[in-house]
Amino acid sequence: MVRCKLSVTGFGLSALFYCLSFTPSLLPRPWFLQGVVAGLTAAIGYAVGTTLGALVRLRWWPSRRVERIAWHLLFALLPVLILVFLWLGTRWQRELRVRLGMEPQQEYDALRTVGISLLTFGMLLLVARLLRLAAHGIARLLGQYVPESAAYCAGFLVVSMLSYGALDNLLVENLYATADRSAAITDSGTGRGVVRPGTALRSGGPGSLVDWDSLGRQGRNFVAKAPTTEQLSTFSGRAATEPIRLYAGLASDDDAQSRAALVVREMDRTGAFDRAVVAVFTPTGTGWVDNDVTSSLEYMYDGDTALVSMQYSYLPSWISFWVDRSKVVEASAALITAVHDRWAAMPPTTRPKLLIFGESLGTYGTEKTFGTAEKMAAGADGILLEGPTFANPIHQQLTRDREAGSTVWDPRYEGLPIEFASRASELRELTGPPPTVVYMQNSSDPVVWWNPNLLWHRPGWLRGERGPDVTPDMHWYPVVTFWQTMVDLIFANKVPMGHGHVYKSGTVDGWAAVAPPPGWTVADTVRLRALIDQ
Repeated sequence: MVRCKLSVTGFGLSALFYCLSFTPSLLPRPWFLQGVVAGLTAAIGYAVGTTLGALVRLRWWPSRRVERIAWHLLFALLPVLILVFLWLGTRWQRELRVRLGMEPQQEYDALRTVGISLLTFGMLLLVARLLRLAAHGIARLLGQYVPESAAYCAGFLVVSMLSYGALDNLLVENLYATADRSAAITDSGTGRGVVRPGTALRSGGPGSLVDWDSLGRQGRNFVAKAPTTEQLSTFSGRAATEPIRLYAGLASDDDAQSRAALVVREMDRTGAFDRAVVAVFTPTGTGWVDNDVTSSLEYMYDGDTALVSMQYSYLPSWISFWVDRSKVVEASAALITAVHDRWAAMPPTTRPKLLIFGESLGTYGTEKTFGTAEKMAAGADGILLEGPTFANPIHQQLTRDREAGSTVWDPRYEGLPIEFASRASELRELTGPPPTVVYMQNSSDPVVWWNPNLLWHRPGWLRGERGPDVTPDMHWYPVVTFWQTMVDLIFANKVPMGHGHVYKSGTVDGWAAVAPPPGWTVADTVRLRALIDQ
């Protein structure tokens, strides 16, 4: 059974999928990942083609002559077609890299891509043949006791269940456990140049209610990397205040509610609610908060700020997203609610601005905390969300109900103070009252645009007008675009700023849109972005 001949329909559709896998996607692909994508997509094409061929043969069985002609046509056309797509693929990748400001791909990488793709396809085909051989073996064994059709159905079910069990229990669970242990070990370390703060205005510092060792690696980074008062004063030309940064790690207390209460006690200890701004940051999976995001707010307000965050996992966002999103929701709801309740109890005339920030998985936690767009818009003085995921319920609703004529990648939504921006600089052109909620979503960010529906449904962002950094050569193909965009996720943070999932200094435009300090100008935004980029 392993040596049985290839299906002509399977081989034909496999070759078609293989060629289409070289078409461009949102981000450039390294040669080795392009090879994996091509091999995997070809294997899926072969499976679909084989299934279609089997269905056709239920009603009409082609003669050997017809099958032989089909093979001859395939062998005549496919080499030329594959060479054409290899050449086009190299050109498309080069043009996409130039569009995003990256170094062009080297031409000879195409040869290595072909090698990786053939190896991937061959391995997947071998696995499929071995599974089919196992199903046939079980069917022959059962065929001695039950009808042949029932035996083959039983063989298929047994192999499917065993394969799923092996994948889920042996591979997925072990990988998750290994990743969790590795992440926990990494979390116990401290980044280079990070030292315990000597100020009482930071968690882990003198008089802090939070132990330095309990903060975790990302928590120690968060509290230790604030700009100095000298740096803040140099930028503004005025006397600056030392910023407050507070954090609770997973080891700081037993559960999310307790850690959130601990953060609020830290805020009271440090006088955080006497500052001009209090900002709550929902971090990514490991507890990481981009220092460009936090520092930019501190520069804007001359350090008259109190920034707080809280860890909810050891694992990276992409693992947390698939394994247990409830953790980010629980932590986000606990911290935002605790800070909001303490803030709301203050007189409106004397309380600080309350700002909320979320990036990637953090946007999901923030949205789930509020539940509706109306509650989110009314829940704080300003909310900035970068790179929302496809699972975000409020983002989905706002995009779906956008104003007629606006694009899915830059929608307009009437009735609420909510603004979307596919480029940070767009936010400088806003007129009227400032928005309360701003979504920043690069049009080439796969975190925003990847969706399981890409398997069978053409997305709105590939219909009509394209986003500013999406190549016009990108088109939707069933299955193919799904895998291409999924691979884009791997390199979403490895492209220049303003593309992919890299927002960095663009956050300055976001803060200036939702919460500009008195007298802040576009020139100040440009000047601060230049400083952050350095």
